[in-house]
Amino acid sequence: MPRFRYKGRSDRGEAIEGYIEGVTAEAIATQLFNSGITPINISEAPAQLEALANLKRMFKLGRPSLEDLIMFSRQMYALQKAGVPIIRGLTGIAQSTRNILLQEALRDIVDSLDAGRDMASSLARHPKIFNPLFISVIQVGENSGRLDESFLQMFHYLEREKDTRDRVKAAVRYPIIVVLFIFAAIVVMNMLVIPVFTKMFKKIGADLPIYTQILIKFSDFTVAYWYYILFGMVVSIVVLVNYVRSPKGRYQWHKLQLRIPIIGPLLLRASLARFARSMAMSLRSGVPIIQGLSAVSRAINNDFLGERILMMRNGIERGESLTRTAMTTGQFTPLTIQMLAVGEEAGNLDGMLQDVADFYEREVDYDIKYLSDAIQPIMVTFVGALVLILALGIFLPMVEFSASFAARRGG
Repeated sequence: MPRFRYKGRSDRGEAIEGYIEGVTAEAIATQLFNSGITPINISEAPAQLEALANLKRMFKLGRPSLEDLIMFSRQMYALQKAGVPIIRGLTGIAQSTRNILLQEALRDIVDSLDAGRDMASSLARHPKIFNPLFISVIQVGENSGRLDESFLQMFHYLEREKDTRDRVKAAVRYPIIVVLFIFAAIVVMNMLVIPVFTKMFKKIGADLPIYTQILIKFSDFTVAYWYYILFGMVVSIVVLVNYVRSPKGRYQWHKLQLRIPIIGPLLLRASLARFARSMAMSLRSGVPIIQGLSAVSRAINNDFLGERILMMRNGIERGESLTRTAMTTGQFTPLTIQMLAVGEEAGNLDGMLQDVADFYEREVDYDIKYLSDAIQPIMVTFVGALVLILALGIFLPMVEFSASFAARRGG
């Protein structure tokens, strides 16, 4: 269906413009009149905009962000609470959202609902946008006649999820930037600084210490074969990225993430907070615990922990308690295990899981607050080692040459 760009005036005389899909310009004009907008100009959208939209559809670019899903959940709650028919509400949201892939998905969901499918099944047709946890909560809300509450719960859950992700990204950003600066300093030293001193040492013609010779050889190799090194790095990155995207590689990478010093424990606690909060929401929504564990294992964004959660599900299917299965994973602290045991005994597992999520989130807040203090000594050590290498390999020979030259002149 073609897109049209329109310009018009509201009942108050305010200028309004935007894009809308329709069969013809006349149909768009009628739709605008019905919406209280007097059209001034209606023209078909430029070809380059359509080409860009088609390109994004072809390569699945512009995947909806958490902000898009948060807004969608909030809008669906408000529309359902107000009694707006679900198809009309979805059509309106599809017209107002700016994300192309989400627009296409919502239109497909509308067609699926028109064909007689339920909301959960329609959402499940788009697993790249709506994860299993989202679908499970909506399914329970649909079956219980509380679809508006389900969307409200997803809205609050996604808001907390976004907040946690933003904090973890902010914490990881600092060490990554420092490491990149150190790498850049090493490259500049090898490509620009050491060659200058090498020319000076050759003019002097004196014997050089072994560590100075090593630095010069390494610099000469870097300058002579930098394009091979760059090509090798690019190929290695491409191979590594493709491996990480495979199921086996993604599992190994997610497992390795949790073992990185300082950063790994932070990521583990953030993931366990996400698990506890997701399970609390699913149980509170009425999702059976087996189904909830299956959904959370795929929505936690860590294949290694997801496999451990599936182990918990398998243990519960065999008749074991959630507490005992959580102990077998080896990922939960003894305090958390005790909180789960109390929740099971008191019949308040969802409330206790929420307490576990709050506990881990406080731990993450503490880790993020003092992360720079923990990483700073490591960064200082790296910088100190770099300065030491320069001092031993470059500046110390210069001092020796200066002392020798001064001694010869004095003699």
